[in-house]
Amino acid sequence: MKDLNIRKALLKDQEYLLVLEQKVVEAERPYNSTIKPEGAVYYDLNSLLTDDISLVVVAEVNYHIIGTGYAQIRESKKSLKHSKHAYLGFMYIEPEYRGLGINKLIMDELMDWSKEQGVYDFYLDVYDGNDAAIRAYEKVGFSKSLVEMKINLGV
Repeated sequence: MKDLNIRKALLKDQEYLLVLEQKVVEAERPYNSTIKPEGAVYYDLNSLLTDDISLVVVAEVNYHIIGTGYAQIRESKKSLKHSKHAYLGFMYIEPEYRGLGINKLIMDELMDWSKEQGVYDFYLDVYDGNDAAIRAYEKVGFSKSLVEMKINLGV
């Protein structure tokens, strides 16, 4: 795509990233009725943008941010062969730019950075029923692994 740029997010991008975070929340609300109706916060953007174990990238078209994602190096469960993995999150592409391969470009950038850190195992969360997102991740090579189950016994 012409005029597309994938780059590391900067602190000055934080204000717009907060807008995109709310778009992620809105997109996921149909899949989880327990998300707060107002004031839901998913990410500690300041930490993600400044710590050494995370990389946030943005996709820009004509200097306008149209997508984002992050990788964060995390400790893995002791039962696994690998001691660390990269968790991918904040995957969002503006609706008018979906289906153009931008999500894959973002994920490739995040995975390349993670491999430079010596990390080769990747995880992400996606809501059951979010078939479009599941297909997008499967195109990159992800496969379903663990199903989270929940119950609410309160009022």
